[in-house]
Amino acid sequence: MKRLLYILAAIVISCAAASSIAAPAAAKKDEFARKLHTFNAIVKELQSGYVDTLDANSIMDKTIGALLYQIDPYTEYYPAGDQDEILSLSQGQYAGIGSVIQKRGNKVIISEPQWESPALKAGLRPGDVIIAVDADTVTAATDISAVSRRLRGQAGTEVRVDVCRPYVEDSMLSFNITRADIKVNPLPYYGIRPDGIGYIRLTTFNESSARRVKEAVIDLMRDPALKGIVLDLRGNGGGLLESAVQIVGNFVPKGTEVVRTRGREQRHEKVYKTTQQPLDLKLPVAVLTDNGTASASEIVAGSLQDLDRAVIVGDRSYGKGLVQTTRPLPYNDLMKLTTGRYYIPSGRLIQALDYSHRNPDGSPARTPDSLTNEFRTRAGRIVRDGGGITPDATVDLPEGNRLLYNIVADMWDFDFANRYRATHPSIAPADSFTITDEIFQSFKDFIDPARFKYDRQCESGLDFLRKAAKSEGYMTDSVAAQFDILASMLKHDLSHDLDINRQEIEGILADAISSRYYSDADRVRLALRSDSVMERAAAILLNKGAYEALLAPASK
Repeated sequence: MKRLLYILAAIVISCAAASSIAAPAAAKKDEFARKLHTFNAIVKELQSGYVDTLDANSIMDKTIGALLYQIDPYTEYYPAGDQDEILSLSQGQYAGIGSVIQKRGNKVIISEPQWESPALKAGLRPGDVIIAVDADTVTAATDISAVSRRLRGQAGTEVRVDVCRPYVEDSMLSFNITRADIKVNPLPYYGIRPDGIGYIRLTTFNESSARRVKEAVIDLMRDPALKGIVLDLRGNGGGLLESAVQIVGNFVPKGTEVVRTRGREQRHEKVYKTTQQPLDLKLPVAVLTDNGTASASEIVAGSLQDLDRAVIVGDRSYGKGLVQTTRPLPYNDLMKLTTGRYYIPSGRLIQALDYSHRNPDGSPARTPDSLTNEFRTRAGRIVRDGGGITPDATVDLPEGNRLLYNIVADMWDFDFANRYRATHPSIAPADSFTITDEIFQSFKDFIDPARFKYDRQCESGLDFLRKAAKSEGYMTDSVAAQFDILASMLKHDLSHDLDINRQEIEGILADAISSRYYSDADRVRLALRSDSVMERAAAILLNKGAYEALLAPASK
């Protein structure tokens, strides 16, 4: 019960923060006190009078989670035994076997062992179904977080993992794995192309990210052929703000403001400036972004754009301009609390969703592009707030469709790659591996048409038109006959649909298969061979006129 009261105290603090967003604290004080009193009374009644014994921890954890989610999705509560994720994200290190796991239906499976991890060295593979951990059976009711806690532990200790491996004869396998300190590598690859364009792939912002980027830039600059650097932040969801500031500091003068954060009160404003001498101030730089580029990644991309120090290439970024701070709670619990918003050098906020103002359905409001505000970069270029970083050069990628979505969502690529690995001990090196006609046909044969479901837009559209024609009185016999003719012409054929999407499917399959054989660096190199965004960035950096034109104000 004492722990319950401490949890209530955490809720009180969170509710106070939430109520201050909606209206001045003084106006809400009495209402808040009444609601809190009612909540305490409900908890006491449940504790003392409910017909069954209640699991206080489970109920209150869910209550806190529901409360915090109503504020924003980034304010989160972490019980003492469930903090590995947040600590590993910030510190870039944890102890365990080094594998991502996931729940698939009623099973827990190995999703992807980290390269050179104890899990990979022991022989675990993607797709392995975890049957037991140290003889504790993993059932359909087992929570995935419980499995994760069992797999993690002190470095040097041993854990036994029993799995069922698909697509092999002796499917029941056991592995004795010695746990180790697992370091999350934020920079899987960097290198220089034959045309002199350097490339750096950064996947997260942890405690080692800034050091690794600096080392990569220094190494690239040793090559006299270097003509420009591409920093790839696609899919990078962010991390430590301080790491982002240090990375920007490689390319701008010491003492340059990169970002400032503002809390609820003006006295909480904090300005972050670069503290190091730059490595270079003139080398052309491009930053690659997409809708997975968020938070600290957007600070790097946005500040370099506002300072006219780099061109942004790709797609619009996610739009997360909220700052989180970790706060300790009683009993070694933690709370990740949104304490402010960040503003990049032009003064703009790139937050896309306003969680303090909700639509009638409860979803957060989004500022339409027509109502966003204009800001100016240091050279006078127009940039806008209200939702992510808009690239200086947008690259139109092939549109996704339901067929491609279902290949990934229903894990057809994942399963095919598992079967391929089971029947192919090795493949060609990353520099020469391709999805051949044979591999593509094998994938087509692997898909069971009876189980492969996807929305066929032509058929859905035709059904809609039939209903509209009937309801509006146009469905005569002749019109119905024409609909039948059109339906026969638009009838979907799965083999045909796979063929016309072959280019995109090849990229999906190449990534899935390569993850079973190659290091992270080799997988990046393989992906770069058919990367249209990278090619666009390289073309801009190699063309001085095009690069300078993108960084020049419109009036010039």
